[in-house]
Amino acid sequence: MKYLLVFAVVGIVLWLMFGRERRAAPPPKRRRPAAPAAPVEMVACAHCGVHLPADEAVADAAGRRYCGEAHRLAGPR
Repeated sequence: MKYLLVFAVVGIVLWLMFGRERRAAPPPKRRRPAAPAAPVEMVACAHCGVHLPADEAVADAAGRRYCGEAHRLAGPR
């Protein structure tokens, strides 16, 4: 019984010592989330109607936008 009381007291003392060290440490700083990307203009393919970013579209001489070279050659519907 005597040893149980000694172990309990030693355990409480250690818990208090190490518990305070953990609480004293400052919390890690949160990183700011990355800024969202700027919106991109979307255009519809003149042949099939699929929407794609304007910078990936293929244009013909008349200015119509297509999703690929095959649809540009096929022409508008």
